[in-house]
Amino acid sequence: MREVIHEIDAWRAAGDDVAVATVVATWGSAPRGTGAKMAVSRAGRIAGSVSGGCVEGAVVETAQQVLSTRIGRLLHFGVADETAWSVGLACGGKIEVFVATLDPALYEPLRSAVATNRGAATATVVSGPATLVGRSLLVIDGSRAGGSLGEALDAEATTVALQALADGECRRLTIADCDVFVDVLLPPPTLVIVGGVHIALALVSLAKTLGYRTVVVDPRAAFGNRERFPGVDDLRTGWPDEALRDLGLHAGTAVVVLTHDPKLDDPALQAALPSAAFYVGALGGKASQEKRRKRLVADGLAEAHLARLHAPVGLDLGGRSPEEIALSVMAQVVAARHGRSGR
Repeated sequence: MREVIHEIDAWRAAGDDVAVATVVATWGSAPRGTGAKMAVSRAGRIAGSVSGGCVEGAVVETAQQVLSTRIGRLLHFGVADETAWSVGLACGGKIEVFVATLDPALYEPLRSAVATNRGAATATVVSGPATLVGRSLLVIDGSRAGGSLGEALDAEATTVALQALADGECRRLTIADCDVFVDVLLPPPTLVIVGGVHIALALVSLAKTLGYRTVVVDPRAAFGNRERFPGVDDLRTGWPDEALRDLGLHAGTAVVVLTHDPKLDDPALQAALPSAAFYVGALGGKASQEKRRKRLVADGLAEAHLARLHAPVGLDLGGRSPEEIALSVMAQVVAARHGRSGR
């Protein structure tokens, strides 16, 4: 939903009705994953994608019908590889797409959750009794925030939605006689960079391109300032360990330490390595890393926490420029986020 909110807001401000199409199931080489969105206005404007262009025309046509009837529809697309080009799903996979009108009562709290970087999940009946198809309920963080699937379904649907949000994964399940899709919207991942050095300039730019929220921490005025980082989402000028604790590192956070100064790097690592951050990396060659390891152990950091450290930071791509190093770091962060070793 995040990728189409800007357009939806503009259309609604102009008084236009909106339908939203969501990928609720995929098989084989589907072009987009579950949860992918496309918004369609009554005026025929489009934002987002459910298939990378393969079946968008049919979805737009259905969206216009849904806007007229106010009845949600579940669409099935799937063809064999040898006939894929003639039908439109060129990858040969299969997808199911649910199309429904936008519910303002649920959209507003969902939009607020996105704006404040909170996690949300929506459980929607995509097939079943006609009176229930299209009904949704919303959970934000750890509690229900609105909507209803009906008294018989709400308790189980809420439990499942909360669990899906905790797991960070969309899911499809049957509740009573209803086919329910749970759409999970997580906050964007956050990249925290300790040290406003030259590599950090490229790293902020690259991370933002990939959809990461960016934070730069540096107490040195010459390095940690808005002139140097005009596009960063959050600039912290406090001491690194204090800044990291104030930020509240969570499972969607990556931390990269770049200063080469033990007075800044070591406190940052002492705070980051025991945290829930999914990635912690530190710049420096093997000799520097060994000295750092000894210092951190002497300061009481557990070996189990130290084993999490990616050091030297980044994948070995052979590059030497700040931009190439930033690319290697970001590649390793992305690999770690998706469960690859990245080492």
